[in-house]
Amino acid sequence: MIRHELTARLELEAGGILPAARIVYHTSSEGWDGKPVVWICHALTANSDPEDWWPEMVGPGKGIDTDRFFVVCVNMLGSPYGSEGPARINPETGKPWLLDFPRVTVRDMIKATIEVRKYLGINRIFLLIGSSIGGFQALEWAITEPSIFEHCVFIATAPRISPYFTAMNEAQRMAIEADQSFRAAKDLSGGAAGLRCARAQGLISYRSYEGYRLTQWEEDPDTLFAGRAASYERYQGEKLVRRSFDAYSYYTLSYALDSHNVGRGRGGVAKALDTIKAHSIIITIDSDNLFPVEESRVWNKLVPGAEYIEISSRFGHDGFLLETERLTEILRKL
Repeated sequence: MIRHELTARLELEAGGILPAARIVYHTSSEGWDGKPVVWICHALTANSDPEDWWPEMVGPGKGIDTDRFFVVCVNMLGSPYGSEGPARINPETGKPWLLDFPRVTVRDMIKATIEVRKYLGINRIFLLIGSSIGGFQALEWAITEPSIFEHCVFIATAPRISPYFTAMNEAQRMAIEADQSFRAAKDLSGGAAGLRCARAQGLISYRSYEGYRLTQWEEDPDTLFAGRAASYERYQGEKLVRRSFDAYSYYTLSYALDSHNVGRGRGGVAKALDTIKAHSIIITIDSDNLFPVEESRVWNKLVPGAEYIEISSRFGHDGFLLETERLTEILRKL
């Protein structure tokens, strides 16, 4: 995948303007060569290079075949991986935005994505695919520009944020806020301890009871204090910080998650989903705590002609990253 960037003026849904927002994106070749287009919307802590975070799915000969398709992925607003966000320089101060970065919504993310689509001269997309918050973006875009897409695949996602998910986001924000260096906002290292804690909290919601039982069970039957899963939580928190993910970006993106509601200003979720024109496949994971099958079995019926598929996985929400054989099987039928 090849990294590119452009600059665009963006008026934000919650108010405010980014007069020169940088938008980073990756493509599978230097320029669009007329191949059918596959557009991937990435999840919370990923980036615009899907071969980096979805290597079993994206690449030559894989489920999303970069030899067959022109593949595009845009780094979402608020991310620390290139696009405009708290880690970028505020042109008014010459320092990173940090807490001064304005609130962004999922619709703002799609506004930035559409700027890339127009810049590339793409007016038809064979497949739009997104999982988790990537699914939030994909749903929003499928409603914003319904005539652009031939197929849409929405994985482990929903048309509106749930109270359970918002509660999880708030608990993670509280962890970040409890780190005094976060409010001090001196540099991008602020809030790192809080971010480690927030990530550890979030990971529990991404996985399942069975997933932890399979991978983090104590090997010693006489263990006095269980510690394997505890060590794993600390490792995952540290791992995110070492990936140069800062607390300010995480905080910003958590609020963007809470903005998700495709029905806002459109007469409700049902009316909004009814405008989707693409052939749609909605995939849910049977052990997903964030987007339970009970919820998906209801809203999928609101998308005209949608196919609904449940995938069995022991690994909860993160099954969208791990159950690649099943996902490949589904995509190859398009």
